[in-house]
Amino acid sequence: MNRPYIFCHMITSIDGKIDGTHKKFLERGKNALDFYQIAFGEHAYYQLDGWLSGRATSEAGFTKGKTPQIDENAPLVPSGDFIAETKLTKYYVSIDLSGKLGWEKNSIQYRDTPAHIIEVLTEKTSNAYKSMLRKLNISYIIAGTEQLDAALLLNKLKQEFGIETLMLGGGGVLNWSFIQAGFCDEISMLMAPFADGSAETHAMFQTKEGLTKDIPVAFDLEHVEKRDHGGVWLRYKVNYDRKIPNE
Repeated sequence: MNRPYIFCHMITSIDGKIDGTHKKFLERGKNALDFYQIAFGEHAYYQLDGWLSGRATSEAGFTKGKTPQIDENAPLVPSGDFIAETKLTKYYVSIDLSGKLGWEKNSIQYRDTPAHIIEVLTEKTSNAYKSMLRKLNISYIIAGTEQLDAALLLNKLKQEFGIETLMLGGGGVLNWSFIQAGFCDEISMLMAPFADGSAETHAMFQTKEGLTKDIPVAFDLEHVEKRDHGGVWLRYKVNYDRKIPNE
């Protein structure tokens, strides 16, 4: 493949939600730690080289709503991608097409896992924002003119950064768009024993008008495992060959 092997790894409530008031249960933190151990721990099942999230997930988890410190009069930066030097062995790939995330350094720390940041931009991203990233030594990839070109992005992640195994880590719109595009190989779902029943919170997979449709996709069950603290770990292969019969 000219792209990494991609698995979507998410922790959800029993009703399939990835956020909501159910997260207020203190015991859910134990499930969250188990989720981390599956993909990142010392004895992790997956040996990932990086993980990818959307802008909202990056903002909620890392930049916390900070405004990017940009210089509108910054000199014109070279065209194309920027690959910064790093000694870190893992990458955090953040899709931020308009350049809105207020990063302050070139790495993130997720529990015990440090990772070098790769920002995913388009040609419409401002020169000022790209200049800020260069000053912070944050790598960036240009993947599309105005909209994300996922195939181009994934090819660059493999060819330029050596990423062979990539975790898809939300949100729901990003997860579903990659599945709809045929770019997700496996689903890993840790279901925590909580729910809140809200119709307003985000699900593991979600459509977005103008981006994806509710075209159903089938999955083949690979593994079911009871975990500590009431969690259940499910693994599925995405079955792109199974089609809906013609009506």
